[in-house]
Order: sequence, then structure tokens, then C-alpha cells
Amino acid sequence: MAVLKDVKRIVVKVGTSTLTYSTGKTNIRRMHKLVSVLSDIVNSGIEVALVTSGAIGVGVGKLGLKEKPADTAGKQAAATIGQCELMFMYDKLFGEYGHTVGQLLITKSDVENEERRQNLVNTFNKLFDFGAIPVINENDSVAVEEIVYGDNDSLSAIVAKLINADALIILSDIDGLYDSNPNENEDAKLISLVTEIDDELYKIAGGKGSTLGTGGMVTKLHAAEITMAAGIDTIVMNGENPTDIYKALDGKQVGTFFKGK
Repeated sequence: MAVLKDVKRIVVKVGTSTLTYSTGKTNIRRMHKLVSVLSDIVNSGIEVALVTSGAIGVGVGKLGLKEKPADTAGKQAAATIGQCELMFMYDKLFGEYGHTVGQLLITKSDVENEERRQNLVNTFNKLFDFGAIPVINENDSVAVEEIVYGDNDSLSAIVAKLINADALIILSDIDGLYDSNPNENEDAKLISLVTEIDDELYKIAGGKGSTLGTGGMVTKLHAAEITMAAGIDTIVMNGENPTDIYKALDGKQVGTFFKGK
């Protein structure tokens, strides 16, 4: 069984379905537990960067809308409101444990442009030097790639690669990758270890995510491809109980482990 070993810097990605109830309102209890776990991990000497989805979902709840807007402009507008709410809560909750957060809103072009990418790296490194926790989201108000095509799974993988993280932990609303759809097949079995991603795995992972989120297992496989190629271990696990992150860091079996090459 593959396990995480001697990690010094990790990226944790949390999805909309983990942060919010089906009503769109923030799951305060779970968010508080996540922050307490991450704060404790930072206290142990491990550097943590948090990639957070949820801006649109939280914005929908804040606005009292019955459902997520169907048009891109509506989603972008909801994201601007939800992002304020998210960062307010992260700042307040992390502050209770004596930690400071810094917000980074990133677009695809920021990573593709050499000068801006280097500026990002410099900012990340300085935040870690200051002992701060980077909180990252895609800049939904100006970028449409994530809104239209996927979730922040790929962004978390890109960030992990960008900052030379030792591991990426993706928190989802499912225990990991199964050999068939667990919602349709009660005999579906969790795949504990993946060393190679092929077309067959993508076929198994087919399907979209929750109603408030936009990702699914397919986007998590794509993220794992990015990190595995960069030699970064990745774990996809259920975010229902954030304390399970401790198990992952202690080398215990949790979720699906994608072994970096």
C-alpha cells in the first residue's frame, strides 16, 4: 500500500459539496472542523495551501436564489458575492487558531504567462515565509474556464505543481474512485491505489458532480494526471469528516491514493 511520507508542504482542495448544504447555505460545522484540522497541521510544521471552491454555491445561498444561475454572467456575479463571504469566514475561523490567510484569485493565463507565473511562485513562497496560509480560488468574475468546463480540481493540481508540494489531498463528497458507480451498484468497490491512469479509468469515472458544484471524478482524474506526472502523490477522499486528513498524513489507508511517478 502506498502512503504519504515525510510531507513538508501540501495542497488541500475542498469542493462546494463539502462546504455547503444542498440548500446552498454554508455547512458551518464542517467548515469549522476543516479549518481546525488544517490549523493543527500547520502547527505541526507542515505548510498548507488551501484551494477552495464554493464561491458560486455560497453566493447562491447568500442571495437567496433557489438554484445556481444558468448563464455565465449570473454565475460570475454570484461568485463575487460568495467569494467575499468565503474569505470572511476563512479569515475569521483561521484567526481563531492564530493563523493568517492570504487570498489568491488565479486565472489560466496567470499560470501560462511566464512572468505572471513566476510572480505567483514568489508570492506563494513569501506567504509561506510569513507563516500565512494561502487560500486559492479561480478568479470566477473574469475567467470562465472553470465555470464552464470543470471544478477547481485541476487548479489544485496546478498549484501543487507550481509550489513543489509533496502531496495533494482532494476532499470530495465520495470516498474515492470506485470500480463502478456506487450509487447504482451496491457491490461497487473502492479502488485504493492507482499507479497509472488510462482510458478505462476515465470510463469508470464518467459522470458529473453535484448540483451546486461542477466537478466530478473525471476532473479529479485529470488533476491526478497532472500531479502524478510531476511526482506528487494525490489522495481523493471524502471530506465529510475532515479529521480523516490526519489518517492520510499518518500513512493510513483512506480514499484513493494516486502514486506520483
